[in-house]
Amino acid sequence: MASSELPKGESRKWTLEKIEIDGMADVESGAAKERYAKKKANSIMKRNQVHDCGPHMDSSPSSVNRGIMGLRFLDRTTTGKEEEAWQAIENRFHQNSVNGTLFKDKFGDCIGMGDSKEFAGELFEALARRRNIVTENGINIKQARVFWEDITNHDLDTRLQIFFAMCDKNGDGKLSEDEVKEVLVMSASANKLSRFKQDAANYASLIMEELDPDNKGYIEMWQLETLLRGMVASDEKDKKPHEKTETLARTMIPKEYRTPMSKLLSKNTEKFYENWRRIWVLVFWTSVTISLFSWKFYQYKQKAAFQVMGYCLCFAKAASETIKFNMALILLPVCRRTLTKLRETFLGTIIPFDDNINFHKLIALEIFLASILHILMHLSCNFVRLASCPKEEFVAIFGRAFHYRQPTYSDLLGNTVGKTGIMMIVLMTFSFTLATHSFRKNVVKLQGPFRHLAGFNSFWYAHHLLAFVYIMLIVHGHFVVLTHEWYKKTTWMYVVMPMLAYTSERILAIYDDNYEVDILNAVVYTGNVLALYMSKPPGFKYKSGMYLFVKCPDISSFEWHPFSITSAPNDDYLSIHVRTLGDWTTELKNYFTKACGRSTQRRGGNRMRMETRGYSEIDDDQFPMIVIKGPYGAPAQNYKKYDILLLIGLGIGATPFISIIKDIVNNEPVRKGGEKKGPERAYFYWVTREQGALDWFEGVMDDIAEYDHHHLIEMHNYLSSVYEEGDARSALIAMVQSLQRAKNGVDVVSDSRIHTHFARPNWRKVFTHLVDAHPSTRIGVFCCGNPTITKPLKKLCHEFTMNSSSRFHFHKENF
Repeated sequence: MASSELPKGESRKWTLEKIEIDGMADVESGAAKERYAKKKANSIMKRNQVHDCGPHMDSSPSSVNRGIMGLRFLDRTTTGKEEEAWQAIENRFHQNSVNGTLFKDKFGDCIGMGDSKEFAGELFEALARRRNIVTENGINIKQARVFWEDITNHDLDTRLQIFFAMCDKNGDGKLSEDEVKEVLVMSASANKLSRFKQDAANYASLIMEELDPDNKGYIEMWQLETLLRGMVASDEKDKKPHEKTETLARTMIPKEYRTPMSKLLSKNTEKFYENWRRIWVLVFWTSVTISLFSWKFYQYKQKAAFQVMGYCLCFAKAASETIKFNMALILLPVCRRTLTKLRETFLGTIIPFDDNINFHKLIALEIFLASILHILMHLSCNFVRLASCPKEEFVAIFGRAFHYRQPTYSDLLGNTVGKTGIMMIVLMTFSFTLATHSFRKNVVKLQGPFRHLAGFNSFWYAHHLLAFVYIMLIVHGHFVVLTHEWYKKTTWMYVVMPMLAYTSERILAIYDDNYEVDILNAVVYTGNVLALYMSKPPGFKYKSGMYLFVKCPDISSFEWHPFSITSAPNDDYLSIHVRTLGDWTTELKNYFTKACGRSTQRRGGNRMRMETRGYSEIDDDQFPMIVIKGPYGAPAQNYKKYDILLLIGLGIGATPFISIIKDIVNNEPVRKGGEKKGPERAYFYWVTREQGALDWFEGVMDDIAEYDHHHLIEMHNYLSSVYEEGDARSALIAMVQSLQRAKNGVDVVSDSRIHTHFARPNWRKVFTHLVDAHPSTRIGVFCCGNPTITKPLKKLCHEFTMNSSSRFHFHKENF
């Protein structure tokens, strides 16, 4: 009979029967065990501040079933499709077996646990013991089918027996402290929790202390079920309010979204409202580009040269006109100082300054396409027709321009216009290639001397070669053949002012707003992250979400690199967190590692708290010189205009939002006066794959837990390397986590008071919770991290804006 069909109390009966079969000498009565189970569950609930209030806290076995029904070894197979799922297992069996025999070390690869081979090996032995199969010589395909059916069985009791068999290797129904430690070490290895693995002995002692109050030296299997009961009760308490209000926001959908036609109209209206600033800028830019193209095309159609070169001349000259315009325009989006100041003016409400880099890339694409058209028209058509033109016709039309000497094809390539054109194309192609994502982010792995062409440094220096392109562009336009009057040679007219503006900004950046700062403290964390705590220069004012540029003259006198500011505006220090992803950041970390010496090792919570507040433990003279400039504007700096915030950071992408949440907490007393100074509530989701990464902001998390008295911040840490809750590989990790948090309020994974979730967030559930909890509000969604998550999040923002009374506004951080 399936677990879901059992009458109430039957799951407990199975546990007792199992113990009776094992013939234990000191079996307690069923009533005693039931009393102990209820007492222990209530104890765990009490520590977790879960109170017995009717259906919210059900300590019956059915509650346990609901909680551990998710206990699984593999993803559950859909009923009726078992054969399809088995087919994949069977194929892998034949790939990994030897003469039809599968051995223990290949079992994980066969069943899809290739990344948890140690766990899969223990599972293999438990399944064999349960079926009394001797596996010294491996298993055959039929036995593999039996194993697979056991671990994917829909019957909860079957899965529980397997899980307990993995823990209880000798089958006596008891677990010693060493056995508990062994299972914890195995679980930690499967989930890549190195620190948890080191502390496995302490956590084993914690479990024994909780479940063996009489110091018998062992715990029984049914007591693990008791521990699960406490965990389930705590989880259900948290989930119940959400279940009750799941459809609340959908009942508040405005009338204009209720019919298909009105929804379609409203959907397009919402899209326009959300993107109107981008739309008008793109329409204006496109209109100007097309107008210039059409004007120049028509102009050269009227010239005498059209009789020889035809439409090839029109297309070449029209493309060149758009190149001149866009070569001038492309400089403006990268004038950071100017854009930062313009953000604060009325222009910030009508121009999407947050999309400056995307607009810069779009202009570069137009220049690239127009250059191709310009080159093709000249090389494949115009030069050929000009060189082969009849002598009389050439003298009549082009005689003056070429001093009455008809050039050959090679002459046209070798003159000043041809040479500068070729050099510009070479430099632009080189620069544009190194600016692509694959090269700039070091995705491309080149060999030998070419390996230096990938990375940020190559992108940065290659982009500076474009200064020569602008010089050659002016020369190229000055010596153009078919135009004689100087005032008609307009290339310099297009580019001179933007060039002066950009050059002036760069020169000012060298001499102005450059601050040499003192290093108050430096910490090198697991995961190759360097945290720098610096003195705050006088007059250095910034908003949360902004970034600054950092230079280390000991590494390079010219390189500046952008980093988000992680300190709050009213802090008396500046802090940044640097992830080592390239040559420069690696060198910077190495310098500070040498300066800090042994002090960079991880220490207790008090020091972590001090780090977030910027105290110094090391003589500043040991550190290399650091120079900063800025601050510069970023999308997240406008967070205060929203009612609710959803901040999403992936890995080091959490840095722009650390300053925001600290600022919200620091300004909490201001809110008591009734005047709204910012968002009513902020939800921060931080997803990282390394346990050590949770150390980066441990002090910040503890500060929030201690000082956020009005619960303005709700933090959710997700460790993606750990298997999701309900997976057998993380079941014991979750047990220890629940015990440790109940005992002293500290999370075993993050070592802070913020709970760490396993795997990745279900973003749809996150958005559903927001519209349920905050109907009819403006919700700002800010994301920083891997761009692969941008598209689904943006799609969810649009979907929930359409289908609820709340309005989501998506922002992506760009550098």
